[in-house]
Amino acid sequence: MTLFSRTVTVQVVSTLLCTSLAACGGGGGADTNSANAALAVSNVVTPTPAVSVPTASSSGASNPSPVSTAPTASVNLPATESVVPGLTSPDATSVSQPEPSSATPSALPSSNPSLGQTTPSSTGDGVFGTYLRPYAANSLWNSRPLNPVFGTFVIPKSSYFPTVASGAYSTGVFLATATDAPMTVVGPGSTATNTVGVADPDSGSNRVITLPRWPASVLPASGTDGHADIVDPVTNIVHSFWQLKQQNGRWTAAMYSWSKLGGTGWGDPSHYYQGARAVGIPASAGLIRKHEIKDGLAAYPHALAMSLTFNGLANGDGTPAYVFPATSADNSAAANTGAIPQGSLLMLPPSFDSSGIANPDLRKIVETLKLYGAYVVDRNTGTPFVIYVENDAGFNLMPKGWDNTVADQLDKIRASLRQVTSAQSWIDGNGDMIAARNVPQSMNILSMRGGWYRQSGTGTGDYDPITQKFSFAATTTKTVYVNANNTGLTPVKWAKPKAGTYLNLTVSATGGAKLRLQVKSGDTFTHDTWDLVDGKSVRILWPENASLVLIATSGTSGASTVKAELVPSN
Repeated sequence: MTLFSRTVTVQVVSTLLCTSLAACGGGGGADTNSANAALAVSNVVTPTPAVSVPTASSSGASNPSPVSTAPTASVNLPATESVVPGLTSPDATSVSQPEPSSATPSALPSSNPSLGQTTPSSTGDGVFGTYLRPYAANSLWNSRPLNPVFGTFVIPKSSYFPTVASGAYSTGVFLATATDAPMTVVGPGSTATNTVGVADPDSGSNRVITLPRWPASVLPASGTDGHADIVDPVTNIVHSFWQLKQQNGRWTAAMYSWSKLGGTGWGDPSHYYQGARAVGIPASAGLIRKHEIKDGLAAYPHALAMSLTFNGLANGDGTPAYVFPATSADNSAAANTGAIPQGSLLMLPPSFDSSGIANPDLRKIVETLKLYGAYVVDRNTGTPFVIYVENDAGFNLMPKGWDNTVADQLDKIRASLRQVTSAQSWIDGNGDMIAARNVPQSMNILSMRGGWYRQSGTGTGDYDPITQKFSFAATTTKTVYVNANNTGLTPVKWAKPKAGTYLNLTVSATGGAKLRLQVKSGDTFTHDTWDLVDGKSVRILWPENASLVLIATSGTSGASTVKAELVPSN
């Protein structure tokens, strides 16, 4: 059976500012504010992997045991770079580094002094899973580690100073309302007579995207990445676009992904790509938001989003290119020369002295890095670290022009940031103690995504990315669809099961639909569940070099759906 690698190349670049437009090297639309221009950095992020995506075919196959591979076509997401040059870091004396400490931060105000917890208040009511306070209270974004243990790797200097910025290569976050009209988004190259789909990593295909509510205020970032995240409070979904733009009176985008507003804010092994960042999350996740900047709190009430450059990131040889909770990484991780995997949490040790920081905006960043930290979500070119800020937030660390003191303090932060390698426990956004965050052992590793073709019958069916089910249109005759190219098995490295372990497959179906799973080791079938109805489970011994064949059968009395979960067995 032919296997298809699933690789999505996406790019996210932070806002970085040029000393002159001519110096932007094609990064037109850069912020021309002279103070920020002096703090310029070159930041290019090239997220994960280009994908060969199999498409459905109407060709049949013989008996589904074994099933032959359907004819396929390839879809490759674009890989581009946007380089915005900036000032080279001056040769400076090396900065002393405070020793990492596992002590609990205690310098910040808290509603529960025994925990040192800062209660979120920038939303007024502190409600989680909303536009102003995205994701669940126990999401890693809204939780902080207690007594973290730190690694020893120091983020190296690079061509430019570290920065905290918004602008052409950051993103806006746009709130839809119940009365907003729907909008259809097509792929680049669409014409009046030929519509091209938008690349959707979750479905494994290119498809036309129609959102039921589209805010009139949507304005993609002006850089070549064209990021825009749209929050729909009716469906509680974050819609994340890459290279969104208006062309010939139509909205077009190179890539689309979605995530649950009240979810974890991270991908999972089955729905592994949920946004345009390299690690598979929305560009708005971890963003410093407009309403938070002057909210009166000593720290932002969530972890921040950060990118590192090549000399800070791990290359996957010996040290993984990404770790939980990240579900993907840049497709060219082999070019990295550092030691920090994407998805890592970086923090300042509690001993980091912020008393000498007069700039209140920078001091708030420091206190957040001591309390919550920042997750590494992307890679840039030439900047030791970039922390992302929502567009049009008016955030500026150097409002009066270039400031050597601020630049030096940013460099001290760089020298003191450390990867969190473990923690005693975690405290969520409600102040509740939760267990240590290890890789979950019960996450579903099976998706119903693409590569399906009809083997028999006259009905129609397709994968529904929102419900994560394979859905059959109403029919009175049995229809069988097959996915024989292994696209349903998770590509997430830390979630792949080990040979010799057991997994449980449990089917959820409506309307009389059934699912059959065949497991192969190389060219040899090692397990066949035969047709399973709703609620049925089987235990499977996982072989070496495993691959999957999925066979979905419709009901015969109307519409029907089927999905399944494949999780490690206790």
